[in-house]
Amino acid sequence: MWVEDWSSKAACKDSSPDQLFVRGAEQNKAKQLCNGCSVRTECLAEALDNQIEWGVWGGMTERERRALLRRRPGASWRTVLESAREDHARTGVQSLQL
Repeated sequence: MWVEDWSSKAACKDSSPDQLFVRGAEQNKAKQLCNGCSVRTECLAEALDNQIEWGVWGGMTERERRALLRRRPGASWRTVLESAREDHARTGVQSLQL
C-alpha cells in the first residue's frame, strides 16, 4: 500500500536536514539512514518524479537518481515503484528492471 503522507513516517524525520544534504563519502552515511525505512520507496518516487537535484532521497544520491532518470525519461516513478513493490509483495521476486 502506498503511503501518501510518507514524510511523517520517514526514518529521517527527526534528523537534521544537514545529514541528508552532504557530499562525497558522507553520502554513504546518509544512505544508511534510509536502510529499513518503511517509506523509502515513496521518498524515492517523490525525488524522481520532481527531479530533486540535491541530497539523499530514498537511499539514493543525486548521481544515482540522475542515472535512473536518463534510463526512463518521462516515467511516472510513483507508478513504476508502486507496481514493482506490489509485484514483489505478491511473488517475492524483485521485478523492477532499471
